[in-house]
Amino acid sequence: MSSKKRNFADIALKAWVLVGFVFISFPLFLVAWLSFFTDPLLALPPSGYSFHWYSRIFIEPQFFNGFLLSLEVALIAMVVGLAVSIPAALVLARSELRGKQFLMYLLTSPLIVPSIVIGASLYVSFIQLEYLFDWSVIGSTLGLGAAHILITIPWCVRLIVANLLGVDLSVEEASRSLGATPFVTLYKVTIPLIWPGIVAAALFSFVISFGNLELSLFLVAPGQITLPIAILEYLEYKIDPTIAAVSVLQILIIGGGLLITNKFVPLARVVK
Repeated sequence: MSSKKRNFADIALKAWVLVGFVFISFPLFLVAWLSFFTDPLLALPPSGYSFHWYSRIFIEPQFFNGFLLSLEVALIAMVVGLAVSIPAALVLARSELRGKQFLMYLLTSPLIVPSIVIGASLYVSFIQLEYLFDWSVIGSTLGLGAAHILITIPWCVRLIVANLLGVDLSVEEASRSLGATPFVTLYKVTIPLIWPGIVAAALFSFVISFGNLELSLFLVAPGQITLPIAILEYLEYKIDPTIAAVSVLQILIIGGGLLITNKFVPLARVVK
């Protein structure tokens, strides 16, 4: 291929990527723009701009309560998800265990199942647990957190495994050759080397849980809402810039978490 054709192909590819980026980003820009409208009824052009709707976020109790519940559930999913994913990732990346490929498929299988199917299945399973053992699972924070753990583990495992594969094995072997036990090597050498991946997994699992809607719809009790559910319920009765302001804050939290995660582990290595 001649240099002119190559340059034209590069320019065309960059232009196409730019068009795609603008197309994807336009709804986010539109939501952010609407959040500053003065008019309670959405109309174009707006009569003015104001920060009034952002102050209403803290007046409406469903948004504040939904934020607190989403935060609590996301923290549970993050901590427990890491507790499960770190040992699993070490087994997948370091051991010679037979069937570890099957284990990888098992841990990442929630990625290929629609969240609404997982939510319906967990709802039925929780009902059976309540019937058999008299446990109050549906509507509890722990039950909701357990459901969110299920969808955060696949991402945690992939992020940590991606980081482990980039660690030079000779460093761990040198530690063991100097007399360190496997546990000391793990604690003193391996964990510090994969710490960026662990932090990235924690942030990414928090983001996944915080923004989840489908599982929460099936498993919350009456009157119990997460932030995504609060947004959905508000839209049933009102359409004003308050919902756009809440959405902007949610976008900033999730987007900020993803940007920080990408600083530790490039997300392109995980989504391949």
